[in-house]
Amino acid sequence: MSDGELDKQKLKGDFSCLVANGRWLFLKGENQKAADSFASALALNPDDKNCFVGRSRCFLKMGHFDQALKDAEASLKGDTTFSEGLYMKAEVLYHMAEFEFALVFYHKGLKLRPQVQEFRLGIQKAQEAIENSIGSPSSVKLEIEGDLAFFRQDEVKRSNLISAIENLIKEKKQQSQKTPKKEKTSRKMMGEFYSDRKYLESLMKDEDLVKGKTKGGEQLEEVIQGCLSYLDTCTNFWKEESPICAREKNRKQQNLGKPRHGAPSEHAQFLLKSLDKIDADLECGNAQGSLKKATEVMKVVQKWSDKEVPDKSEILGGLHSCMGNALFDLGDVDKALEHHHKDLELAERCKVPEAISRALDNIGWVYAQTGQFEQAAEFWEKQLPLVRGALEKTCLFHGLGCCYLMLDRHEEARDFGLRSAAAADEAADEKWQMNANVLVAQSELKLGNFESSAFYFERALTQAKLEEDNFAMNAVRKALEEAKQQLPQ
Repeated sequence: MSDGELDKQKLKGDFSCLVANGRWLFLKGENQKAADSFASALALNPDDKNCFVGRSRCFLKMGHFDQALKDAEASLKGDTTFSEGLYMKAEVLYHMAEFEFALVFYHKGLKLRPQVQEFRLGIQKAQEAIENSIGSPSSVKLEIEGDLAFFRQDEVKRSNLISAIENLIKEKKQQSQKTPKKEKTSRKMMGEFYSDRKYLESLMKDEDLVKGKTKGGEQLEEVIQGCLSYLDTCTNFWKEESPICAREKNRKQQNLGKPRHGAPSEHAQFLLKSLDKIDADLECGNAQGSLKKATEVMKVVQKWSDKEVPDKSEILGGLHSCMGNALFDLGDVDKALEHHHKDLELAERCKVPEAISRALDNIGWVYAQTGQFEQAAEFWEKQLPLVRGALEKTCLFHGLGCCYLMLDRHEEARDFGLRSAAAADEAADEKWQMNANVLVAQSELKLGNFESSAFYFERALTQAKLEEDNFAMNAVRKALEEAKQQLPQ
């Protein structure tokens, strides 16, 4: 091996050690030392995104917000879809009290990585902070035509944007002016985003405003334009590619009434549109709005007679499911479980396997997320005979395996991990293949089967590399090293 190659290997080893040391020091709470370690690593590899995120966390903990924001933005240079960087930037902006801008980046992150719960929680806390900082929308008066000078004041320009939009929506609802036909079509297509978009467009016309900058140095014109682009993206997404859960509900609602039960078509249309709105709100992190809409729709459906809509109980069960999901996102676990159990009761009464499976899955999920693994496993075991598709199976098997791993029932955990891996192979889903292999590896490690554990960790690492998931690669690599240390020398 040449001297140049040896030097490269040494530098690579030094870099990895500095990064690992930085993470360890951060976990110990030694933030300045951790930041110094990340800085040394960046001296060897100036473009490493994860190092910037790591150092940004340290600066945030120390209260050095400007430096934290600078590093978070550096991690996004060249890749604005880097989810860890987006989350870090949102967190820093939140701590700088730039709640509206934090909200934008939480939303962007959720759109890219909808499975990451931290983005949902970020959206909720940012919305709460906005309301707390200026009061509820009903307590604030805003003239539609008037002076926008408050946007030029550093103290308040960041904390008023969303509130202003919300108040403008309320004001516009009270107006009785006629709307051109083309504008009505646009309003119908964009739904609740329509008023937001019109208001943002009006801000773009204020030349003095758009020339301003945030504390982070961003041009307000770029931020507002980014919000407009985001609204367009969301609108197109829900219009052309409704989420899976919404598509499943759409298929069920399309069966309402006509050939099977003869329900009036206007009922079916009402439900279809309502469920789309309920799902869309939940998907974008507006759990409160989703809950409110589901409650309103339930009151309407309860007034329908069984003769008019023979599927009434099934529909009510679906609404209880929506309300349970929204309540869970809002942190009300007891009420969420109450609604999911009501969904299960109605589904069993109607003898609809898909609805029974949905309710059991949701109940198990709530229990698992709150650390009640015994109860989660109980309901998910009941769901086993009802799942059909390969992807459904891999998710359920994985969930059960994780519960048994947490309950120290390691052989059962391994067996469900293997079943999850087989189903993931059938579904050709590399992400779930990785998750299943990690579960098997962890179970084998607990059972003392170190060679087998290392084998499955290596498989998971290969899949993480294929997915280009840096976070997973680092975690699996660390676990693999620990498993290998247990192997006989």
